[in-house]
Amino acid sequence: MAGGKLTPRQKMINLMYLVFIAMLALNMSKEVLSAFGILNNKIVESNSISDQRNSASFAQLAQKAVDQPGQFGEKKVKVEKIRKLSADFSSYLEGLKTDLTKKYERKENGDLPFEEMDKGDDLNDLFFKGDKVSAKGQEFLDKISNYVTQLKQIGGSAIAAAEMKKIEERFATNPVKSEKAGTTLSWLDYNYKGFPLIASITKFSQLQADIKTTENDIMAGMFQSDLIAAASLTAYQPIVVLDKTAYFQGEAVTGKVILGKFDPSLKAKSVVLNGANLKAESGQASFSFGAGNVGEKTMTGSFNFDENGKVISLPIKGNYVVVPRPNSATISADKMNVVYRGVDNPITVTFAGISADKVSASGSGLSSAGGAGKYVMRPGSGTEVKITATGKLPDGKPVSDAKVFRIKNLPSPTGKVRGETAAMGSTSNLESVSITAVLEDFDFPVSVNVTEFTIKVPGEPTIKVSGNRMDSRARSAIKKAKRGDVIVINNIKGNFVGINLGVKPASACTYEIQ
Repeated sequence: MAGGKLTPRQKMINLMYLVFIAMLALNMSKEVLSAFGILNNKIVESNSISDQRNSASFAQLAQKAVDQPGQFGEKKVKVEKIRKLSADFSSYLEGLKTDLTKKYERKENGDLPFEEMDKGDDLNDLFFKGDKVSAKGQEFLDKISNYVTQLKQIGGSAIAAAEMKKIEERFATNPVKSEKAGTTLSWLDYNYKGFPLIASITKFSQLQADIKTTENDIMAGMFQSDLIAAASLTAYQPIVVLDKTAYFQGEAVTGKVILGKFDPSLKAKSVVLNGANLKAESGQASFSFGAGNVGEKTMTGSFNFDENGKVISLPIKGNYVVVPRPNSATISADKMNVVYRGVDNPITVTFAGISADKVSASGSGLSSAGGAGKYVMRPGSGTEVKITATGKLPDGKPVSDAKVFRIKNLPSPTGKVRGETAAMGSTSNLESVSITAVLEDFDFPVSVNVTEFTIKVPGEPTIKVSGNRMDSRARSAIKKAKRGDVIVINNIKGNFVGINLGVKPASACTYEIQ
């Protein structure tokens, strides 16, 4: 389009080409800015989901710390500090995003005007002072560096070296060689100087995502170390299981030596008990030898395995008592060490060395279940009940023993929506489901009839509902819920089916709108 004298017509054509190219460049710029904005929204949404998952993982770790403080207590403390550190860093980044975008009016759907955020002057003024890094820019770099440093200090050996290396690389701020600039630039200059503001906002969101990924990886790594330890053969514990707890003089002591963590595919190289070699079977070894004289006896030996080219020996320790005659009864609750009010508690009563037809039992609320040594206990008032067993020895002399059981009320039920404590789905699904209450992990067939509950939709007043299904007011409130809203069903009340006992309020349940 250059060279020689141009006609007016050619000049006009050339001008049109220039205008056309400029329009293409402008449209491409808008598309790129919009793409950054859409990407930022996706990252922010993903960060919200990651927050929920991290909270759920921490809740599991916290529960394990309660159940097994020796194993998980210290890890819980470390993770709490790491979560606080991560939250502070993420809040700082969120503050930067808020300050840099406050002058832009958001659209009706909450989005920023991506196509208007094509300048980086505000960020350049914040992070740079001429060709040098400003105080705010240095603060930003220090925040990144201090985050990694404090992670090391808090986590210590609980964070694997390989995982710590990944974290350091993830938050590295080393100088970067720029082919475009033809020189090496500082990390801050290379990543933030001269970029459209929406691109920098997206990078801040990605840094927040990196924080949440780091938090998740650390918790997962702590759990993984426990799983690896549990999978090792050193985690198995040999246990002596006798066919009886006491033996008459002259009887053969019979039983098995098994591993506490039984694995049918696992077979020992050799098993030695009291100096004798036993036949190694799948995860166990059977034994039989004379009981000996009256008194307490010990058994020692080892389970021997090949692991990684080495022989791993797991010690066997056990004991039994040889008794001359039976002198006490064995009374046990078949399902628990307590009896529950309002239900039939199965009880088995036996006397060692005495046949079941010569043993009887008595106690308040105790009745025969029809089989030898089988009874049913329906406790009344009070906190304890005593069961007395009486037997007749082979020589005709009577012998008796008693045991006291604690009486407990039925446990509190767990509230559920659509059979889950934390369900997710559409608003229409929630409108039609029923609210239930169940006694989880309870061995007795007890049902609860829900008679009322309350429902709280974000932004709406709490609604009390009679029965176990949503009424018109509840359905109207549910229709107003938005995607991502968590609806809480609480104050779930009801009564036991067929049992004239009061029911404690069930625990709350939630429903997330998808």
